[in-house]
Amino acid sequence: MPPPSALTPPFAARAALKRSSLREQVAGALRDEMMAGRLPAGTHFTVKEIAELYGVSATPVREALVDLAAQDLLWMEHNRGFTVPKLAWADFVDIVEARTLVADGMFRRLGSRLAVIDRERIPSLQRRADAAVRAARAGQLDVLVGCDRRFWAELAELVGNRKLTGYLDWLRVQYWIFSAPHLRGRADLAAHCWSGHVELTERLVARDRSAVHRMLVDHSRESLRHMAELCGESAEDCLAGYEDLPAVPAQRAAPCETS
Repeated sequence: MPPPSALTPPFAARAALKRSSLREQVAGALRDEMMAGRLPAGTHFTVKEIAELYGVSATPVREALVDLAAQDLLWMEHNRGFTVPKLAWADFVDIVEARTLVADGMFRRLGSRLAVIDRERIPSLQRRADAAVRAARAGQLDVLVGCDRRFWAELAELVGNRKLTGYLDWLRVQYWIFSAPHLRGRADLAAHCWSGHVELTERLVARDRSAVHRMLVDHSRESLRHMAELCGESAEDCLAGYEDLPAVPAQRAAPCETS
């Protein structure tokens, strides 16, 4: 006879999953607000205020806020609530540098992985790419933020190291938390945002490893130039390091089938 189970009854497990889902929904909603620049730096709130805002109990809200604080997306003050942190220009430079170094390492090892890309996932990536570019051109910041994040998440999952995809997504969240407040309300949104999603996807489908690498480095350069202009900062010192990134050897193969 098998030993008695130490697990709680199924109905308790379902309740726990429901609470966890609500916790994740609240965390996701607040994260989206920060990424879109609608919850600006310095905003202070309590568990009670967020619970009343979303019409839920305090427990999942508290758990969600603690989760965001653990991810450095909120500051937690004992018995005083939570505050949206203010990222400085130096923080943004570090975010772009970290993203570049991780992505550079991942995509340098693309050789064999390019040959085994799951072709059934390419159309979804292409749709994300097209949606991001159209949102930028239409000046739809909220749509751009969501599409851009999903594009990079799918791209990393398609060709990257699974252990690093979560970290890259966290950097993408931080990137938009800094950038969105400077972009909100601008009529020239496309002029201040990288829009190479479609071309990058095309180069990936063509298995052009050197072109993919070049575009990733260019993405970082453009990010720094765009934000430096909007923030009144100089990007020259920051850009120097990107000129030194060596190119990867060219490696082309027959295109992946996408239909």
